[in-house]
Amino acid sequence: MQTDAAYSIESPRSWQAAFLTLAILSLSFGAPLLAVVGLREIQAAMHTDRSVLSMANALVWVGTGVGGIPMGWLADRIGIRKTVAMGTLAMAVGLVLSTRGSVWALYVGHGLFIGFLGNGAIYAPLLIYVSRWFDRRRGTAIALISSGQYIAGIIWPSALEAGIKRLGWQPVMLAFAVIVLAILPLAMLLRPAPDSPRPAPGHARLPIGQPVLGLHPNVAMVLIGAAAFCCCVPMALPASHLVAFCGDLGIAPAHGAAMLSVMLGCAFLSRQFWGAFADRFGGLRTVMTGSAFQALTIGAFMLTRNEAALFAVAGAFGLGFSGIIPSYSVTIRDLYPSTDASWRIPTVLMTAMAGMAFGSWFGGALFDRFLSYEPAFAFGVLFNVVNLAVVLFLVRRIGQVPKSALAPVAA
Repeated sequence: MQTDAAYSIESPRSWQAAFLTLAILSLSFGAPLLAVVGLREIQAAMHTDRSVLSMANALVWVGTGVGGIPMGWLADRIGIRKTVAMGTLAMAVGLVLSTRGSVWALYVGHGLFIGFLGNGAIYAPLLIYVSRWFDRRRGTAIALISSGQYIAGIIWPSALEAGIKRLGWQPVMLAFAVIVLAILPLAMLLRPAPDSPRPAPGHARLPIGQPVLGLHPNVAMVLIGAAAFCCCVPMALPASHLVAFCGDLGIAPAHGAAMLSVMLGCAFLSRQFWGAFADRFGGLRTVMTGSAFQALTIGAFMLTRNEAALFAVAGAFGLGFSGIIPSYSVTIRDLYPSTDASWRIPTVLMTAMAGMAFGSWFGGALFDRFLSYEPAFAFGVLFNVVNLAVVLFLVRRIGQVPKSALAPVAA
């Protein structure tokens, strides 16, 4: 599944672009964590239901996913530097607006400015950008940069929780608006991606319009998108509700924030394994393996109440789910021409983010109805089973496609 080194597009500059992108995403993904870590405090301040505030986090995911499509197009036209800079300024504005203290300010600040105009202009365009620097180790590179979300999860939750406890959620949100502006000088260091070289022998470019896994390209795309949605619904439950879930069980907020950091720290460590796995076995098989692991661990949350056991389950969950989302992007680059990347990758990410948004909101809504997270985790298992059924259907069709059609191309 690798391109010949003599024809490879990769160079030391490829890894410079990857690590620079990792630093940017480690900052940008800290912004949505404020509403997760401070969920109970914001709920108390606004005197509203948990599902109402969960919607703010859901809108970030929707905005990030939907915004990635036009922003990916925009980055191809005005350049990655300007697009990321625009997203950074929008994110800072969104954090400031969200401190106004009303639900609608929180929704607009998070959904439009932090999500659509903010991370929408940063995450998908940067993922496409880095994918164009790599051909032999694309899975490893995409896994690395996507780990920015988990580095943010390691660094920020405990610091945010301590700040909220001492100063309140609004001053901390204003302070983070200043912190994200550090992305601006990093964005100026981004170089234009290299032009695509001619493909190596035996690695012909994937033709536009050809069947994908024996299906019409758009039919395969719909199935991949549906799988992405279904796997992200259960993925969102611990990501959005773990700190609140711990608080409901009587676990100290600082321990709940530490548990979230453990989960995302394990995700960061295992994501590098999943990236190498995708380089060896392909993106689709990586999705299948990671999703099966996620199904087992999301079910374990229903059976666990002990704090030490929850730390273990959270860590195991992080080990399993971390490779899934980057592998969808690898799958698109494995199966479709490079020229389709600027819209197909953001479209799949949009469906994945929609699943994250629905899972975040639905978890809060089920809690409001049952005053327990057990029904939410049960529905998470159900969505995960549907995801596995779709992915298994697609994986079984790989044998019907010539191997050359599944090899990464030098573009």
